[in-house]
Amino acid sequence: MSKSKKYYVVWNGKTKGVFNSWNDCKKQIDGFQGAQYKSFTSKDEAELAFTKTYEEYKGKDTKKTVIDKDLLAKIGQPNLTSISVDAACSGNPGLMEYRGVNTKTKQQLFIQGPFEEGTNNIGEFLALVHGLAYLQKINQPTLPIYSDSRTAIAWIKAKQCRTKIMPTAKNKVMFDLIKRGEKWLQENTFKNPILKWETKVWGEIPADFGRK
Repeated sequence: MSKSKKYYVVWNGKTKGVFNSWNDCKKQIDGFQGAQYKSFTSKDEAELAFTKTYEEYKGKDTKKTVIDKDLLAKIGQPNLTSISVDAACSGNPGLMEYRGVNTKTKQQLFIQGPFEEGTNNIGEFLALVHGLAYLQKINQPTLPIYSDSRTAIAWIKAKQCRTKIMPTAKNKVMFDLIKRGEKWLQENTFKNPILKWETKVWGEIPADFGRK
């Protein structure tokens, strides 16, 4: 039986954030005095936990995902007449790429990267902007777009990529894309609903790179 995927929150370490592997998490806490971290069984739970404090989870069992049946009934099924986007990043920061697919068929519609010194959140943001521009180009002004990143969705609403990563010579191409993306959001309007993909109910988003 294969091991279930885990996500790791580091509240206090060399770099704080949500990490997709134990190796990435371990790099942030090894030798760091007062490290605070915990594993979760879903990306949603990990991202939610990162918005809170370590003390709220200290001593609690986070190895089991508990889903409210009423919530399941309320969420229902995803709208397959849509597109989905996702990003993958090896390290934090690390090599990042993103793509968009047809939610129903998983046909790849676009892919970009890899970019050096990127993060998942940056990739998710760029993927959403690319997806919105793509839908505008093919004249689909109301087709929904799914993302499993609450952070990226919030950045789109703010029309700004609020990353703490600093520009360098290595990530210049990526930051050029960020500037272009922010400019597009400022200059364009869209009616496409940006929806949260409920991973813990529906499984991995169709655009997932499948490297977990």
